[in-house]
Amino acid sequence: MKDIFDKIVKDMGPLGRWGEQSRGYYMFPKLEGPIGPRMQFMGRERLVWSLNNYLGLANHPEVMQADAEAAARFGMAYPMGARMMSGNSDYHEQLEHDLASFIGKEDTILLNFGYQGVVSAIDCLVDRHDIIVYDAESHACIIDGVRLHMGKRFVYSHNNVESLETQLKRATKLAETTGGGILVITEGVFGMSGSQGKLREIAALKARYNFRLFVDDAHGFGTMGKTGAGTGEEQDIMNEIDVYFSTFAKSMAGIGAFVGADKQVVEYLRHNMRSQIFAKSLPMPMVVGAIKRLELLRTRPELKQNLWTVVNALQGGLKEAGFNIGITTTPVTPVLLNGTIPEATHITRDLRENFNIFCSIVVYPVVPKGVIMLRLIPTAVHSLADVQETISAYSEIKRKLENGAYPKDEFAVMRG
Repeated sequence: MKDIFDKIVKDMGPLGRWGEQSRGYYMFPKLEGPIGPRMQFMGRERLVWSLNNYLGLANHPEVMQADAEAAARFGMAYPMGARMMSGNSDYHEQLEHDLASFIGKEDTILLNFGYQGVVSAIDCLVDRHDIIVYDAESHACIIDGVRLHMGKRFVYSHNNVESLETQLKRATKLAETTGGGILVITEGVFGMSGSQGKLREIAALKARYNFRLFVDDAHGFGTMGKTGAGTGEEQDIMNEIDVYFSTFAKSMAGIGAFVGADKQVVEYLRHNMRSQIFAKSLPMPMVVGAIKRLELLRTRPELKQNLWTVVNALQGGLKEAGFNIGITTTPVTPVLLNGTIPEATHITRDLRENFNIFCSIVVYPVVPKGVIMLRLIPTAVHSLADVQETISAYSEIKRKLENGAYPKDEFAVMRG
């Protein structure tokens, strides 16, 4: 019999194999100082495009005041216990009410974390008789939720409605045998490509197939739609979304998440979602802070307007400079280059050390082999000068890559 740790010695995984030479620079870097477009990295100021602080609320003075006052009044422990037992409060219920009103759903349930929330919501909604049909490029939290499912699941090609219909036909035939139902899962905004899920087209299939629609709108809430209520609002399809999920970790610049749905569905989740029944309640400073963040999201449309001014300038400028930014129609801005993982490390080092720009570099296995993605997250607090500085630096990086200036096989040595 093998020791369960034997496989760890042999294979640390596609990212772990680079861990020793990457830690602290390429992976697990430490950004320091006040959250914003410019932060300290290894003792120097960098222009940062890696924070999901879409509306700039992380350091908004009203948000910081609300957080501080709530922490001073309640501490980080209150309320003690799970919501169902001893951890409920008027503030938790107010936040749920405010969120439901904002997204146009009958009710919402607060969740402690986004990743955990999606996993446990999926687990709660389906049983072994039900069938899940999900997008091939779903976030890892959806994939993990699907893996927990004891019934059958079918995956359809990314954003391919024809492929979805094929899988719905299979799921329908199987459901007639098992006596279960069908849950279709997709995203409002896909966080790597920036493309929107085809929610309107998916919802139209309800006329021919009996299924419920679950949408993870982590990157859409606060950034998409006339009021910022999300991708469902953007596509005028919110009423057809049966289960709407979003996290506070993006536009709300906080911790926590929520699920919105019809009242009966939310009540079912309240009494059956294991991750909430058996976990301590979201601490009061997080809840009070989220109430303030939602208030600003609702009442300060200039925040989203500022975001989109930066988004349009960045994406338009990159296109004009000849960059491939894929098919994004959202703030997520991927810049796609061709190259090896070692070349990606040299690009990263060059951007950080010679251009003082910090962005996320995405390589295989997150993107296909041979692709390097420079992933930019514009925010409402970036400036047009930041945009021009970045496009200029990227143009030089692209020129150097095309001219073979970066070694294809040699991993760039970390600074220091």
